[in-house]
Amino acid sequence: MIYLDNAATTFPKPRRVSAEVLRCLTEYCGNPGRGSHHLALAAAEQIYSCREALSTFLGVGAPERILFTQNTTYALNLAIKGFLQEGDHVLISELEHNAVRRPICRLAAEGKITFDVFPVVGLTESELLCHLEGKLTRATRALVCTHASNICSISLPIAAIGALCRRHDVRLIVDAAQSAGILPIDMQKMQIDALAAPGHKSLYGIQGCGFLALGELFYPKPLLEGGSGVDSLPAEMPSDPPERFEAGTLPTPSIAGLLEGVRSLMDGNAAAFAEKERELFIAATERLLTLPDICLYAPRSRGIGFAIQQKGGSQL
Repeated sequence: MIYLDNAATTFPKPRRVSAEVLRCLTEYCGNPGRGSHHLALAAAEQIYSCREALSTFLGVGAPERILFTQNTTYALNLAIKGFLQEGDHVLISELEHNAVRRPICRLAAEGKITFDVFPVVGLTESELLCHLEGKLTRATRALVCTHASNICSISLPIAAIGALCRRHDVRLIVDAAQSAGILPIDMQKMQIDALAAPGHKSLYGIQGCGFLALGELFYPKPLLEGGSGVDSLPAEMPSDPPERFEAGTLPTPSIAGLLEGVRSLMDGNAAAFAEKERELFIAATERLLTLPDICLYAPRSRGIGFAIQQKGGSQL
């Protein structure tokens, strides 16, 4: 079988990921934070190790700013709904997934925020930034955009967008569902304030968890309240991350698999995977262009494996 549905989830998973999920289920799958016995402590240790690995791999700066969620969609909802306030103005790109578009549209329909859409397709980096700057208002509080599209071969110049946002005191929320694990990400260097990603795509974990990584300047309100395993007496959620944002039992087997997936990339496989993807992309493109009844859209776009670094006139 030739599997071509990696935008939805990667398959098959690395053997070390499957093996660790099985080991978790059979050897240490206690409920983290809900007991002092060795199974619960081992589960909590693995979860913290995953926070550390993701923090290092993505340039977050602190493991406690990795918040585990059920998926990328929840992470984006947490960032958007937990941060925006009544009267805020937001910018989103024309390429956004419904995980961004629908929460924004709902807040706008309820009269809480306003938003504008900025163009991407066919623009150079300088043209894109010019459009962005022209749409900023005094009420603009956040810019939400995808790092790489899930439907076409376009990735956005996030570092340049991050620098623009920082100059204007606008918070940058990035959907990294298609890029985390393929395109280089350093939240601190790229000045990303919140980054949402899945565990089961190009980080090679299994379905069941995603995460929101918080920058130093970004602190949303929690969307859910409930047990966190710590500080159980107060009526409010704990004040500090990650427990403030992680109500209920965490998906330990999924997080254990994600840890092995990230470790696989950190062991030096990230560049090899990206190069393999580039080779496959070129081969598929060249073959499709030879078929008479096939229309190939945006043939000049080179796929998310080609990190775009426009300095001149090359197009997104």
